[in-house]
Amino acid sequence: MTNYGIVLFPSKGIQDEANSYRKRYDPHYALIPPHITLKESFKAEDELIEALVPELKKIANETRPFTININKVSTFAPVTNTIYLKVEPIQALIDLNEKLNQGEFPRNGAYNFVPHITLAQALEHDEYSDVFGSLKMRDNKYEDAIDRFQLLYQLENGSWTVYETFVFGKEFM
Repeated sequence: MTNYGIVLFPSKGIQDEANSYRKRYDPHYALIPPHITLKESFKAEDELIEALVPELKKIANETRPFTININKVSTFAPVTNTIYLKVEPIQALIDLNEKLNQGEFPRNGAYNFVPHITLAQALEHDEYSDVFGSLKMRDNKYEDAIDRFQLLYQLENGSWTVYETFVFGKEFM
């Protein structure tokens, strides 16, 4: 069985900004680019993935491209010392998350859906306080056009790679 996940990758500019922190404060920096998790990782056999791909294409075709907005840095503390760019939870994101957790899709969400881009995680408390304090003072406003999502799978070395990309709104073109 292989681990899979479904994510949105933001534009290069937002990825570069996130990586400027991730390379120092995120132990997963080298394993996956900055992303918004649409569906938490799940284990699946090849047969299930082959059955899910047409469903993912259908979901993408029925989804209009949309714009995300990031207006601040936030944190999951006190649950974890994770710091992230908070993506405004617009209906299009919520709908995508819901569609990816019904039908044949494994229901594996351990947490409520909070769209975000991780900047730092697994920090000691003092470092967490310093990093979060400095990031909160920065201007963290971004807008980004989203027109696709990716199905990823995890390699043996722990890194993630794209299995397939699904472009939005082919029905609307």
